[in-house]
Amino acid sequence: MEIIPAIDLLEGKCVRLNQGDYSKVTLFNDDPLEQALSWQAQGADRLHLVDLDGAKTGKPVNDLIVKEIISSLNIPVQLGGGVRSIDRSEELLEYGLDRVILGTVAIEEPDLVKKLAKRYPRRIVVGIDAKDGKVATRGWLNKSNIYATELAKSFSETDLAAIIFTDIATDGTLEGPNLNAMRKIAEASSAPVIASGGIGSMSDLLSLLTLESFGVVGVIIGRALYDGAFDLKQAKQAIGNCRLQDPSSETSYLA
Repeated sequence: MEIIPAIDLLEGKCVRLNQGDYSKVTLFNDDPLEQALSWQAQGADRLHLVDLDGAKTGKPVNDLIVKEIISSLNIPVQLGGGVRSIDRSEELLEYGLDRVILGTVAIEEPDLVKKLAKRYPRRIVVGIDAKDGKVATRGWLNKSNIYATELAKSFSETDLAAIIFTDIATDGTLEGPNLNAMRKIAEASSAPVIASGGIGSMSDLLSLLTLESFGVVGVIIGRALYDGAFDLKQAKQAIGNCRLQDPSSETSYLA
């Protein structure tokens, strides 16, 4: 399982929101580039960027720092937040991004996502952010009537790199992932699933290993790493140690 540290960008700074609430902002670093280089130095294999300004307004506020991060790292970078057109997606890929994440547009213009995935196979990711099982859009400010599982299933014939599933109710809370919701998404999706939201401890992280057989291949972690619940090296070692145990034993992952 790939462990992907996250950097959420708001007004050029590295922050975290609590449950997607823009009024509940925690500042972690004034210098996102410094933070990105730190994650790479700690052994990250990939970096996850979120443009919170873009998600809220649809405008590319943080492109300068995004370009600096991409050009300074040797690991692949993926980004989501406010990516709602083919032109914008292609612009970001030209910056050197490995993957572009589409969220709101996946509901509003699903054919656009399918067209991009055909043009750029395995480089387009659909971000599904849900609350109470239904998809939220526009930086989590709007709640739709579309069930997350239905949206995941609708892209079954699309050559996506992955689906990132975020349970908004757990995001930034450090109270553990919603394993039941994650499993339902993985069962509905033909694409690999990356979990996001709620990881607050090593046991939370290892609990996701029980979903690998359903197609959960990675996890995005933010606040737990920033708060020091565990570090990236420890997390990777713990995953590796679990590989030495009986893979058929789910309880072994929680030891």
